Amino acid sequence: MSDGGLHARILLTRVIEPGDETGGRWLREYGVQEVVRRLRAGGAAALPGVSGTRWAGLRARAGHADPERDLAIAREAGMRFVAPGDTEWPTQLDDLGDARPLGLWVRGRPGLRMWALRAVAVVGARACTEYGAHMAATLAAGLAERGWVVVSGGAYGVDGAAHRGALGAGGATVAVLACGVDRPYPRGHTELIGRIAEQGLVVGELPPGEHPTQSRFVLRNRVIAALTRGTVVVEAAHRSGSLVTARAAQRLGRFTMGVPGPATSGLSVGVHELLRGEAVLVTDAAEVVELVGDMGELAPARRGPVLPRDLLEPAARRVLAALPGNRTASLEEVARGAQTSEDEAVARLYELRALGYVERHGDGWKLTRQAMISVREGRSRR
Repeated sequence: MSDGGLHARILLTRVIEPGDETGGRWLREYGVQEVVRRLRAGGAAALPGVSGTRWAGLRARAGHADPERDLAIAREAGMRFVAPGDTEWPTQLDDLGDARPLGLWVRGRPGLRMWALRAVAVVGARACTEYGAHMAATLAAGLAERGWVVVSGGAYGVDGAAHRGALGAGGATVAVLACGVDRPYPRGHTELIGRIAEQGLVVGELPPGEHPTQSRFVLRNRVIAALTRGTVVVEAAHRSGSLVTARAAQRLGRFTMGVPGPATSGLSVGVHELLRGEAVLVTDAAEVVELVGDMGELAPARRGPVLPRDLLEPAARRVLAALPGNRTASLEEVARGAQTSEDEAVARLYELRALGYVERHGDGWKLTRQAMISVREGRSRR
């Protein structure tokens, strides 16, 4: 991008709010330079789609913007500006259409485009429970160990746990902020965001020094959704901001996943609502990767513990099952219960006695204490 085009985009980050589709349409239809010229030229006609009052407000913003100063501040803070068309621009952000960011301010050494090719968002409640923090950190660590980049919003609760989980596993993580990336928010995460900038990336749409607002938090979530292959929600109340991220992911055709919680927890209501819709239930990193990863990256099959009696031959299991639990049974009774001949039943009973499952009492047969424990354990796991 030419210096003129770069400066024009940086100027517009001071003028047009993130996610403003009207401004995005102007850029698509008129081009960056023409939009800036109209905003700065005296007496220029307003661009379509805004009132005269709003146009005056946008022009006032443009008059105070100083892209060269913003670039100087950014360089001093170790930031760079990545615009559409740059080699580092993640092209999946183009899926946002006219709501696509004007550009992204980036702190950190890795290339954003390459990292975004293998990224998963892990988001959730700020006031999360210990369970939510544990699940977020465990999921993030598992994803990082598998070579995936964990993307979140840098907030308290689930976001912070996800970032820490990835960092603790020596992996890659990206924090997408709703303010200038030289101004860590929340303040209590200044150290964490500094660690992310050293080991990963901190990105945002807003120029240096800009503060967050409620609307900017909401609109930031579309970037998290678009930047990643899928979004995992770990704990979310019915009106949680993380659900905005999940719904944006669904609109963009990305995978949407949820980690279930107690049915009695208000912090799981939003997740469960997602799971009743199109979201997929996940409980660990392997299940996430099975969805977002390449063909063949399957989660291991889930199965319960193998009991000693599971290793018996089917005929021996039938004979064992035919023995009553509280008394001695005759050979005839056992054979009838196992639906086999007496000769077959006695052969299997002697086999079971050698393995410690049955014992002989006169002319009858009875389960041993070991067999009773095995049967009870098998029933308790059903």
